[in-house]
Amino acid sequence: RFLGKTLEAPIVITGMTGGAPGTEKINRGLAELALKYRVGLGLGSQRAALEEPGLEYTFKIARSVAPEIPIIANIGAAEAVKLSIEKIERAVEMIEADAIAIHLNLAQELVQLEGSKGFTGLRDRVAELKEVLSVPIIIKEVGNGLSFEAVKMFYDLGIRYFDTAGAGGTNWVKVEMFRAIEAGNDLKRAMAENMVEWGIPTAASIIEARSAAPNAFIIGSGGIRSAFDAVKALRLGADVVGMARPVLMALLRGDAVKYLGAFIESMKALLALTGSYNVSDLRHRPVIITGMLREWVVERGLKVVNTLIT
Repeated sequence: RFLGKTLEAPIVITGMTGGAPGTEKINRGLAELALKYRVGLGLGSQRAALEEPGLEYTFKIARSVAPEIPIIANIGAAEAVKLSIEKIERAVEMIEADAIAIHLNLAQELVQLEGSKGFTGLRDRVAELKEVLSVPIIIKEVGNGLSFEAVKMFYDLGIRYFDTAGAGGTNWVKVEMFRAIEAGNDLKRAMAENMVEWGIPTAASIIEARSAAPNAFIIGSGGIRSAFDAVKALRLGADVVGMARPVLMALLRGDAVKYLGAFIESMKALLALTGSYNVSDLRHRPVIITGMLREWVVERGLKVVNTLIT
């Protein structure tokens, strides 16, 4: 179960879009897909709709299409710090959300042409929001991965949901680099070029998060491209996997139903090959960790269930 609702597959379609005319078509398609397979759905940043209520329809469509699935609201860390509690609660009410993600996109904001400032005080604000919001908070990265220290800080505040969004998927620093090139902004371009390899790989981030928060619910995301990637992420400590770009590309091609259906059946087959009935079983199957990931685990003093790494 996820956010009080049953998932038919351990998958969340993570937040991508909304807040501009036309994006409601994408959110409708994603919601229809999530409803068909009974998986979770995150929406894109709701900042635009909070600033201009006339854009709320681009997000509301998801709940109207899929009333029974877990849907996640979404705001940035900078917005979490500066917006009123009423505004933040409005993001939840807008889509009758089951949780709200606060995304930690500092690297992106630093190189973005119109990047937000004002991350100072986030820890204290999250502690405050946890006590007053009507739904749980999910602490989420956006492609640079959550570290042990970041997860531990929020876990100690009582946060119990995390989305790793590790390096390996869409690189938003690189996206901003290309935007800076197009805009002729040499400073932002140079900054992005120097930061483009920054981040914690997804596999390492999942282990970091699970080590820091043994009883939390962890969404393992960041470059999950295949069912094999997904099952490995689950084995390393994720409760569900998060996917964004591959699902969006399938939706735009017109074969999203076929794509996600095959993905889920492949995950079932891979679980069967390990002798696992469910994710809990899989967590206790032997796993071999080699190379850079093993070095990472050892040097960081992390823990992976049922391995010989000490």
